[in-house]
Amino acid sequence: MAPYSPPTGGRLGKMRMDFNENTIGCSPRIAQFLREHITEALMSVYPDYTGVREALAPHFGVEPAQVLLTNGTDEAIQVLINTYVDDGDEVVVMRPSYAMYRFYAEVAGAQITDIDFVPPDFGFPVARILEAITARTKAVLIANPNNPTGTGLSIEAVEQILQKAESAAVLIDEAYYEFSGVTAMPLIERYPNLFVSRTFSKVYGIAAMRMGCLFSQAANIAYAHKAQSPYSVNALAAMAAVEAIKDGEYISRYVTEALAARELLVQGLQRLGIPYTPSEANFVLGHFGQRAIEVRDALRERAILVRDRSYEIPGGVRITVGSCEQTNQVLKELDRIW
Repeated sequence: MAPYSPPTGGRLGKMRMDFNENTIGCSPRIAQFLREHITEALMSVYPDYTGVREALAPHFGVEPAQVLLTNGTDEAIQVLINTYVDDGDEVVVMRPSYAMYRFYAEVAGAQITDIDFVPPDFGFPVARILEAITARTKAVLIANPNNPTGTGLSIEAVEQILQKAESAAVLIDEAYYEFSGVTAMPLIERYPNLFVSRTFSKVYGIAAMRMGCLFSQAANIAYAHKAQSPYSVNALAAMAAVEAIKDGEYISRYVTEALAARELLVQGLQRLGIPYTPSEANFVLGHFGQRAIEVRDALRERAILVRDRSYEIPGGVRITVGSCEQTNQVLKELDRIW
């Protein structure tokens, strides 16, 4: 296995346009809530999840029994794999996509089938996904929208995959749902093989706390719970998640700003003559050719962090969008570099 070692060091104090995080911070009410409620006694007790599922379930439009609290989306992927995939089983993943799908499938000893996104549009190759699914397929792992391409999959295509992979666990990872508006959540009641994951690391702005959820039919969640550590979600993350969903106005404002910044970024790339992949997420994949590493390093020298993806998409550099002010600063520096 190749180790997954994201460049997380030395990022504080810089403009963080590299990890698709909320670039301005979480809702102020979350930090205020934690300041007011953290006590010495609370810190010494194992987490109590009483009421957390009940609080989160209506927000996501499901029943409490259909919710599994997870330590970020990473654990959601891990638990699904641990529950449904054995050594030698077939797992279908996209390439390039989020590295943890392959990571946990490899740990489980799965036989991995890669389905490649094809340039220049990097659209979902639905026909090839359907062709790759066999009776031996035990899991299909899809990010929608996909990271790092930003391209999206229609709900009609999701249903096609669910129908073809009726004997497999199909994960639709909706980490960027708030920016695309496309969700498979309403399909949970109809398809017993559907799993949907969401994260609090992106729009909600609490990536540091590692909080996510896995959703499926209640029987599936009960099985998955058996494969999960009993205290994997820390108490502060659970408390923060409940508080985060209460500030709908903050979320709405941030999404509106990020979508405006995304449009601003693509207009700027067009003006500079830099090709890009149209995105449905809170980032844009720019195509900088042989200058990809040079551009990344030059921006880093100006305290702006972007993510080089040229190791899997030649010339690819992924740029997170947050505020319009931040995006204008990125474009200003790109104008000088390019």
